[in-house]
This record gives sequence, structure tokens and C-alpha cells, in this order.
Amino acid sequence: MKITATIITFNEERNIERCIRSVDGVADEIIVLDSLSTDKTQEICERLGVRFVSRAWEGYSASKNYLNSLVETDYILSLDADEALDEQLKSEIIQLKSKPNPQIYSVNRLTNYCGKWIKHSGWYPDVKPRLFPKEGSYWNGAIVHEELIFPEGLEIIQLDGHLEHYSYYSFEEHRERADKYSRLTAQKMHEAGKKASVLKPYLSALGRFVSMYLIKAGFLDGKMGFKIAQISAQSNVFKYKELRRLNREKH
Repeated sequence: MKITATIITFNEERNIERCIRSVDGVADEIIVLDSLSTDKTQEICERLGVRFVSRAWEGYSASKNYLNSLVETDYILSLDADEALDEQLKSEIIQLKSKPNPQIYSVNRLTNYCGKWIKHSGWYPDVKPRLFPKEGSYWNGAIVHEELIFPEGLEIIQLDGHLEHYSYYSFEEHRERADKYSRLTAQKMHEAGKKASVLKPYLSALGRFVSMYLIKAGFLDGKMGFKIAQISAQSNVFKYKELRRLNREKH
């Protein structure tokens, strides 16, 4: 099995070197698709000898599918720039390279939030299919939350190691990115004809906080668990207010 690691980037100078170095010895080729970064992302990638392609952003699925089209190996290892393989996962994938059977391999993502590894809050376990055959596989999802579609009949095998996810370095960064995804989700809901009542933003936020902090034991993650639940709840308010705004503008 030969593997190409694919990574999409935009201003990822803080993370990209760690990501690339983590697949050393695992990937036969590394391709970075960059959305016209203005920081040192390109410089770092070129110094590390990866294939670097610049292209205007077209959305998650479209960008990842274009990136997949550049791959010449049979297997793709799809990573985000803020992710890295831990040593156990790296060892497992290296062992897989001697196996010819086409399967889908999922990984368990472990998130580092402002310096703390999060083991609860609904963020762990976070299982995602990331190693898959190029043939017949593609990403689906017009705006946000892309999903991997793969050929029927293939078994999904869970690997034991962790995909380390260095998500947010500050609470402000979390809020900014959460609101970004909420805005995209609201747009997707609006296009699907969804509506929201006046109380929906607040009821949804309350439900999100209770779910993450109490039901999913976010309190066991200490202060960070509280901040994750709080910011997620605030972002839910933003999402449904944005949906209501879009619906008003339509009329």
C-alpha cells in the first residue's frame, strides 16, 4: 500500500511543520493544497520538500476533492494542518502498508484545547475515517461539515492510536472559529428552508451547555470543559440568530 498524505491549508505557519513531520515514514508523498496563504505556510512547506499547490478556496468538499484528484497512489491519508499522528498511530499505519486489502481506516482524534487534552465534553472519542482508497472515495457537503463517501462493501477498521488535534490556542480563537462554522451552518439551514422561533437561539444554547458540561461530563475537563460548553452555547445563539436574519432578508 502506497499512501499520499493530503493537507489543506490557509495561514497555518503555526501548525503545518508539526503535521508534515508526523507523517514522515508513513506517507510516500505529501501534497498541500493552500488557499493563498499570506504567512510563512508556503515557505515552510517548500523547505520540508512537500508538493505545494496554490488555489483559491472553493469550500471544504470541493477543495478536498480537487486535492484528492492530484493523488497518484492507491491510498489517501487526509489530515488537517492542525493535526498530527501520535507514535502509536504512525506505527499502525506503517504496518498497514504491507497489507493489500482495500479497507477504510478510522482514527480517534484527541483534541488539545489551550494546552489541555480534552477527554470529555463530547469531544472524545472523536472517530473519523481518514485513511481510504482513492478509487471511489470523495467528499460530500456543499458548505460545511463535509462527509467522506466511499465504495460500498468496504469494512471500516478502527485504529488504536490517536490523531492529535491542536485545535485552539486561546478562548478568543475558539469563539471566532465557532462563529464562523455557525454562520456557515446557518447559511446551509437557510438554503434548506429551515426556520427558527424567537426562543430557539436561547433554548438551543441551554441544551448545548447542559449536554456538553453535564451529560457529556465536560466538568471533568475542569475550567477548559466549562469554557468549551460556554463558547459552544454562545455560538448556538449566534447560529440561530443568523438563521433568523437570513430568513428575514429573504422576505
